[in-house]
Amino acid sequence: MTLFLGCDPGLSGALALYDPDAETLEVADMPTFKLGKKSHLDPQGLARIVDSWTSGQQVSVYLEYVSASSQMGVTSAFRFGEGYGLVQGILAANFLRVEKVTPAKWKAAFRLSRDKDASRAAASRLFPKHSALFARVKDHNRSEAALLALYGARLETRAAA
Repeated sequence: MTLFLGCDPGLSGALALYDPDAETLEVADMPTFKLGKKSHLDPQGLARIVDSWTSGQQVSVYLEYVSASSQMGVTSAFRFGEGYGLVQGILAANFLRVEKVTPAKWKAAFRLSRDKDASRAAASRLFPKHSALFARVKDHNRSEAALLALYGARLETRAAA
């Protein structure tokens, strides 16, 4: 049995662990801490989540493949890259196979636009038992992580057939 971990990286990102056999879904917002006025990803908190969800399990990870944009300032771009690298490092340290997927690719599979509310609506529809996880406007990152996990499950199921 393979579990699927969807990862929407970034300070306001989220992780979602989907078990298609048991139809269970767990989500966690990216753990952060404050240093001065700035938030940072919490490496130990993230490592604890990944380890507790994946230890002794067969897990496929689907990580949203994103990069800094030219609209970001230098400091923001650096912090974003630092966080993205941290996520990749923790996944690698847990010996997890990671598939990087662009937002355009996985969103096209669900016929989604860039609209965050559309992602929340799709996640609520596709995970009806877990729709409360996506109830708030700020839960769009949770919904995107869950949809990434579902994208991976569907992709691997088709490949196995």
